[in-house]
Amino acid sequence: MAQPQGENKPQSPKVTVAVVAYRSGATLARCLQHLAAQTFRDFELVLIDNASPDREAQDAAGIVPGARLIENTENLGFAAACNQAAREGRGRWLALLNPDAYPQRDWLAELIAAAQRLPEVKSFTSRQVMDEDPGVLDGLGDVMSLPCIPYRGGYLQRDPGDTPEGQVFSPCGAAMLIDRALFLELGGFDESFFCYCEDVDLGYRLQLAGEATALVPSAVVRHVGSASSGGSKSEFALFHGYRNRFWVLVKDTPALLLPLVLPAHLLSAAYIATRKPNRRYLGVTLRAYRAALAGLGPVLRARRVVQRARRSSALDIARAMTWNPRDLSGRRAVVRPLPPTR
Repeated sequence: MAQPQGENKPQSPKVTVAVVAYRSGATLARCLQHLAAQTFRDFELVLIDNASPDREAQDAAGIVPGARLIENTENLGFAAACNQAAREGRGRWLALLNPDAYPQRDWLAELIAAAQRLPEVKSFTSRQVMDEDPGVLDGLGDVMSLPCIPYRGGYLQRDPGDTPEGQVFSPCGAAMLIDRALFLELGGFDESFFCYCEDVDLGYRLQLAGEATALVPSAVVRHVGSASSGGSKSEFALFHGYRNRFWVLVKDTPALLLPLVLPAHLLSAAYIATRKPNRRYLGVTLRAYRAALAGLGPVLRARRVVQRARRSSALDIARAMTWNPRDLSGRRAVVRPLPPTR
């Protein structure tokens, strides 16, 4: 007897988990072991190997049953590889997990529970703690300061343990959950960023679109941070951080805020770069800003698209930022109440 059309079609998973590997041999297997131990089971893993020379992804892929391994012939960058995973995925939700992030067993369960509890929210971020000392925060979502210098809220502060669920400016791409269709609709990560600040740019565009990002404090990962790029003070990280922060400012800041944000950014960046601990990196900083200016043409074209599509006012964005300089200097977490349900 003929089968009804589509009867044996495999059911799509609820979540696509994307992990991008590049020189991640020291951390990837442990990350995937934690992923394989999740209490929430309705997920698929799309593992992208970004042409890593040690082929650690091929060795680790079997840790998660049914994982799909995609092997790129060149390093496309974190941003492009995440977009690739989003297109290849079949899940209603897209979870991004860094290969140096180790989720607790209920990490996915807590994120999905939050998504069910907050049906109007489509972007979620995790509580990140330092792997070497879980009592110290790696971040409670990302904060945007007035000078358009983003930072992970609460970074290197003691974890208070009683952080309320609430709204943050943007999710941290190391461990986040987002509606996959929305991610693709917004164009995913900006691939010109390569890596660093692509999650802040996405979070800013979510803000401009009127989409909230919720911090889920019960969704916990232990994070090493910058394990594949040589650390946060490597020339690679500093170059991409300075360049991409400036591009976020130019691309996403509403016109009414630019007269405040741009001078504040340049003054703040100059102050940070010329502080005694950072002076040895001054050459990298100058190179990053030269590259930022040289690449402004595509950024300005992207700005026109982003600003035409925005639904939030300049006042909405100003309220979502922190204007307190002590928040930036102390890297204090900024968690605001979630918008009321409609």
